[in-house]
Amino acid sequence: MREHFRLEATARCHLDCRHCAIRLPEGDKDSRKLELSAAEISRLAGEAAALGFRRCLITGGEPFLRKDFFDVYQAVLSKGLLVSVSTSATLVTDEHVRFLKKFPSGPIVISVFGASRETYERVTRTPGSFDAFRKGLDRLLASGLTLRIKVRAMRSNKHEINAMADLGWALAKSPFEIDPFLDLRYDRDEARNVTIRAERLSPKEIVRLERTGPETLGPVAGACPLRRPQKPLAVGTPAESSQLFRCEAGLDGPVIGPFGAMRPCPPLHHPDFLVNLRKVGLAGALDRLFPMALARETKGRELVDACRPCPNGNFCSWCPALAYLETGRLDLPVESLCQLAAARAEGLS
Repeated sequence: MREHFRLEATARCHLDCRHCAIRLPEGDKDSRKLELSAAEISRLAGEAAALGFRRCLITGGEPFLRKDFFDVYQAVLSKGLLVSVSTSATLVTDEHVRFLKKFPSGPIVISVFGASRETYERVTRTPGSFDAFRKGLDRLLASGLTLRIKVRAMRSNKHEINAMADLGWALAKSPFEIDPFLDLRYDRDEARNVTIRAERLSPKEIVRLERTGPETLGPVAGACPLRRPQKPLAVGTPAESSQLFRCEAGLDGPVIGPFGAMRPCPPLHHPDFLVNLRKVGLAGALDRLFPMALARETKGRELVDACRPCPNGNFCSWCPALAYLETGRLDLPVESLCQLAAARAEGLS
């Protein structure tokens, strides 16, 4: 069922977060020139509404960096879609608040990187960002707009997870979540991947968060909203056992990238699964992506040999998209995910 999609309005951001998988510099002129225009976004939003989509999350990068943000927002909202915005809140001005109150829609999703200035700016690597975050957050709180807090958990801020959770409980009038899953760079920038790997919590630390429960911290985000943990290659017929995608990738939750390339889900940046919406209509792209994912099989033995005998399949978060980010191939095991599945299983023993 087609319910929602993500629009990455830009990959640019004024922050330089240690964990970010997409960020390009704020002043990247080439990137800015290639971004979808508000008119192109209006066309795609209209096509999405006609196809039955109901919700759109505008994200980035930092969407408020776009000078035509108001036009982009209205282009989506005017098609009858429920619009949410994901932001760090560091660029939110009084003008943004007045606009969002005049044209209200879905919740504003705010990522929180630390409860103190030292920790927050260690993550963002941007002096002054903590004060900007608190000013933007205070503006949004005073406005009465619906907010949703997302706590990004990593090694640099793990000592403040409880404090960030307290902030979430105090501020969020709707459920908030803790997200400890850090994707590697979508552009495969290995220099930045080194930093992202160093920021990841250990499997046991992630499991402790998952098992703490919402009473003390808050719900932990799933590794992927489109699939349940399961053995990636289940015992069955040869055709079933070689099928790679066992989710709804390409059916619900597709992503429109900042330069017009649609992909089935946020981490799937394999070139075989990118469709240029400047050349192909949205309907055609969707009709192509889901069957393409379902039809993709592995011809190698590495994944079958590693996963078939594994006793932790019900706890596994493996998927082809993550495999590609981690290994450069869609059909290889990922050691860190194997360790996470084992830690989940051990936690129940």
